Amino acid sequence: METPKTSAISGNSSLSQGIEQVGSSVHEAIDKVSDAARPAVDRIASNAHQAVDKAQGIAGHAAEALGVQADHLKEAQTHLTDACGNYMRSNPVMSLGIAVGIGFVLSRMLGSK
Repeated sequence: METPKTSAISGNSSLSQGIEQVGSSVHEAIDKVSDAARPAVDRIASNAHQAVDKAQGIAGHAAEALGVQADHLKEAQTHLTDACGNYMRSNPVMSLGIAVGIGFVLSRMLGSK
């Protein structure tokens, strides 16, 4: 005859087995979902890496183009400064007249209220 104590032990044993089975089933389900999601996650990560690489390339080209443009502007500034200096040395009276005229116009514009 089975006593209540042995009945409880055997009941706990079947309960423990049931819990083990449920836990194993849940772990298997998690593994299946994880395995199914992995290709999508890998594809998203790959696309993100490609987008970053593309943006990096575009930014690099833009920086290079800006550097070249800055060099051209520096050359143009140097050329213009040299040309103005040469003109002032070859035509000092005309340069003085131009400077006085510009000063007069600016004083009239800024001085009138």
